Amino acid sequence: MTTLTDADAVDGLRDALGLLKDREQVAERLLVSSAKHSFDPDKELDWDAPFEEGKWFWPPELVSLYDTPMWKRMSEEQRILLSQHEATALASLGIWFELILMQLLVRHIYDKSATSAHVRYALTEIEDECRHSKMFARLIARGDAPWYPVGRAHLNLGRLFKTISTTPGSFTATLLGEEVLDWMQRLTFPDERVQTLVRGVTRIHVVEEARHVRYAREELRHQMLTAPRWSQEFTRLTSGEFARVFSVAFVNPEVYTNVGLDRREAVAQVRASGHRREVMQNGARKLTDFLDDIGVLRGAGRRLWKSSGLLA
Repeated sequence: MTTLTDADAVDGLRDALGLLKDREQVAERLLVSSAKHSFDPDKELDWDAPFEEGKWFWPPELVSLYDTPMWKRMSEEQRILLSQHEATALASLGIWFELILMQLLVRHIYDKSATSAHVRYALTEIEDECRHSKMFARLIARGDAPWYPVGRAHLNLGRLFKTISTTPGSFTATLLGEEVLDWMQRLTFPDERVQTLVRGVTRIHVVEEARHVRYAREELRHQMLTAPRWSQEFTRLTSGEFARVFSVAFVNPEVYTNVGLDRREAVAQVRASGHRREVMQNGARKLTDFLDDIGVLRGAGRRLWKSSGLLA
């Protein structure tokens, strides 16, 4: 395979999805959208309103234990409490992930023209992610559930990944973190069974993350055509390993202990749950279809994706 240069990519570069769009044109459109549809969560949301009695903090069908034998034994009150802890754990995971993403974006633009629309949009996305992290932190602080940091092993893996990741690897990981949660949040914000504040947080995140997904997808297509062969192969392997880490870290097992459940039994039932496996694969399907089309899901990397449970 002949490696294409960035100059070659300006005109006529094509992958399985068709012609690539011009980087600057994509970025200019995203900048216009950002100017029209960006939010200040501190002003947009009513942080002082009390939580509503009997409402969920996450749609019950998306709670990890849903439809397991343990779930069927739980009271409605305990189920709702678990939804609160899982929503908080996901917000905690989101902060960890966005801190990694912001560092990867800074690395991506480090040696690029600061006056380009591509760089200006990356800086705009970093602004968005700063607001999102503060919004998630405020949501955690607003409730009774604790902050759920990722385990030390995953913390150190994240530190290693953001040190050694290639550019296409960075954008693949970005999409993994954004698209699965985005799928869940699109089910959450219109769901009237869910707390108003949680719905407001997810609505803001969905609107602004749509731009981030577009930017990352277009750049990853570009990278998978122009990056050296070794970088493409390294991306396939690291993305598969990151998928495995992500699937394990997605629900912090401490949530089960903190709502009075047997942690070991809860984890075992989640792993055995056909419903949970279907939820995670549905959440990842748009992403895995896209990655398959552009050549990321090949070889050993594909096997790692399958072992993560995110790819059927």
